[in-house]
Amino acid sequence: MLGIANIKIETIANGTIAEGDVLIEDGKIKALGKDLDLSSCRKIIDGKRRVATPGLIDAHTHLGLSESGVGREGRDTNEGTDPITPFCTARDGINMGDEAFEVFRKSGITVVGILPGSGNILGGTGLALKCRGMIVDEAVLKDPVGMKAALGENPKNAYGGRRQSPSTRMGSAALLRGALLRAKEYFEKLNATTDGSADFKKDWKSEALLPVIQKQIPLIIHCHRHDDIITAVRICKEFDVKYVLDHVTDGYLLKDIIKDESVHCAVGPTLHYGSKVENKERDFRTPVVFAREDIPFCFITDHPIVDGRNLILTASTATQWGMSDEDALKAITLGSAEHLGIDDKVGSLEPGKDADIVIWSANPLEFTSFVDVTIIDGEIVYERSQN
Repeated sequence: MLGIANIKIETIANGTIAEGDVLIEDGKIKALGKDLDLSSCRKIIDGKRRVATPGLIDAHTHLGLSESGVGREGRDTNEGTDPITPFCTARDGINMGDEAFEVFRKSGITVVGILPGSGNILGGTGLALKCRGMIVDEAVLKDPVGMKAALGENPKNAYGGRRQSPSTRMGSAALLRGALLRAKEYFEKLNATTDGSADFKKDWKSEALLPVIQKQIPLIIHCHRHDDIITAVRICKEFDVKYVLDHVTDGYLLKDIIKDESVHCAVGPTLHYGSKVENKERDFRTPVVFAREDIPFCFITDHPIVDGRNLILTASTATQWGMSDEDALKAITLGSAEHLGIDDKVGSLEPGKDADIVIWSANPLEFTSFVDVTIIDGEIVYERSQN
C-alpha cells in the first residue's frame, strides 16, 4: 500500500479536504480523509501541506499518432485516402515511445483521449489511454470511446483540392448522412437475415458504424463554426445517435440549443491562435458561458496543435476570464472523464477509483506551481528532482 499524508486534497467531486491523507491499495484509492491509519503502507509520501488533485485528463489529443519531433514519418493521424474510414482505430497507430508521453507525465496528465484526425468525414474510433508503459494494449482504459467525425474546413480542404468530394460543407454533410443511412439500412438487413443467406454481402464501413447506430458509442464531432455545430446536431437528431461535440469555438452563440440538447462539449484548443476562418475568433468566451450556464464541458489541447503540457495553463487562463477555480479544475479532470465516458474510473479522488493522483507544489492554477509527483494506478511515474 502507498500513503500520502498531510496534504490538501482537491477531490473535485466532494469538495476540499484541508489537511488530509490518502490510502492507496492495488492501484485504487482505498480511503481519503483526515487522520487515516497509514501504518501498513510500504511507502508514505509526506504531503508537506502541498496540493493533491486527480490526474489531469486531456480528452482530445493525437498523442502517439502525431509524434513529437519526427515529421512526416511520425504522422499517422489521418488515413487520407478516403473521406469515410470508420473501420480505422487509433489503437493501431499509437507509438507509446513518443517522447511526449513523458512530457505529459511531468505535466500531471495521467489519461488522454487519443483520436484520429479531422481530415476525414469519418476517421475511425478513438480511445482513452493511461500515460504509462510501452505496450498500448496494456495502457488502454477504454476502447472505443467514440467514432471520430468531422465537419467544416478540414475535410473539405483535404479532398476539395483533389477535385474529390467533399469540397463543400454540403458535400460533407451529405457524405456523413449517407454513411449513417447505409449503416442503418445494413443494421436492419442484418437483423432480418437469420438463416445465414449467402446473398448478404458484408460491408466493412457499415459494420464499423454499427456501434454508433446501436447507441453503444457516440460520434465525436469536430466542429468549430456555429453552422457546423448546428449541422452536427441536425444530423445526429435525424439518425437518433449519441454524440459529443469537440472544439465548439462558436458554442457561446448557441448556448440555448446546446443546453437543450444536453450535449457534452470539449472546448479548445483555446490557447491556439485563430489558424483558419472557422476559428479566427477563438478565445475563452465559450467555456466561460458554458460554466455560467451549467453546460457540461471540458478543456482540450488537441495536442500537438497546442502542446499537452499547457492543459493546466488553459484552465489557469480561464480563471483570468472569470471562471472559478473549481470549474477550471473540473474542466481538466472530471469534466474530461465524463466527456470520454470514463468518470466511473477516473476524474475525481474518491474511494474505489483508480489511484491517478498529482501532487503540486502549491495551487495548480498558479503559474509558479510545479508538478512534484505524478501517480498512475498507484505507482509513481514521475517525481521532480529537488536538487
